[in-house]
Amino acid sequence: MSRQFQDLRLGSIELFCLTAQHLSFTAAAKSAGLTAAAVSRSVTRLEGRLGVRLLMRTTRQVRLTDVGQRYYDQCRQALGQLSEAEREATGQQLKPSGLVRMSLPTSYGHYRVLPLLPDFVRRYPDIEIETQLTNRNVDFTDEGFDLAVRGRVLPDSGLVARKLEDAPLLIVGAPSYLKHHRPPRTADDLAQHECIQFVLPSSGQVVPWLVQSEGHTMEFSTPGRLRCAEDILAPITLARAGAGLVQTYRFLVEDDLRDGRLVEVLADHAGASRPFSLLYPGNRHMTLRVRTMINFLVDALGPGPQRSR
Repeated sequence: MSRQFQDLRLGSIELFCLTAQHLSFTAAAKSAGLTAAAVSRSVTRLEGRLGVRLLMRTTRQVRLTDVGQRYYDQCRQALGQLSEAEREATGQQLKPSGLVRMSLPTSYGHYRVLPLLPDFVRRYPDIEIETQLTNRNVDFTDEGFDLAVRGRVLPDSGLVARKLEDAPLLIVGAPSYLKHHRPPRTADDLAQHECIQFVLPSSGQVVPWLVQSEGHTMEFSTPGRLRCAEDILAPITLARAGAGLVQTYRFLVEDDLRDGRLVEVLADHAGASRPFSLLYPGNRHMTLRVRTMINFLVDALGPGPQRSR
């Protein structure tokens, strides 16, 4: 690999990041032990080499341009990885520490991952965790995420996927609905029912229902006048209100089943599931704190006797 960075260039990037962090040449200079003029000249040279304006300067304030914000986010992450690699190489990183940023689907985050995090921070008190609950696919580089949990892995995304679990599916309805509608005995009987639909945010398509038949998983297009998008808990709320049947993850309705608010139907055809995986960039240095979080979640949610339920 040919040499791409000189000490002076890395120093300019570091001084730019200090300036962007404080939005002040004076504060950056104080942190670096230099003069404000020296820091300003260094950032100006960096802008000249890149051919873009990273900072907008006035007599009263310094602020990042849009290009500068993106460059800062990526440089901050790269410098952090360099520092982490150096600590590991010199044996200074004896225990994991620092910030882990993680994107989680709303329902899976609330019901599966967030309840595990108090135990994690007790085990690893020097690790900080920032979670964002969203159902969209995030950009690891531009948005600065270390990890993401998703139910579907994007093909050819350059991401590593570690299986967390195959989450069981089931079909449920409220007693008030089933009082007036005969429970289905076969998958074909679903055509006679009001089936509450969920629209997949990434494609805008209705998610097909999965039913086990003779050891095989089959997809069914089910009828239904009610459709929900974005929030996967919305169809469950409708089902509780007696609006129809819904197929959902078992972990979302365990309390409803136990308390009788919802009743499982077509139990003889249950057994289908959908996977959830932990995603992270395959071309990025793996810090100890991120590796610790990956191992913790795989141990807690993955297959085996150690799995938490």
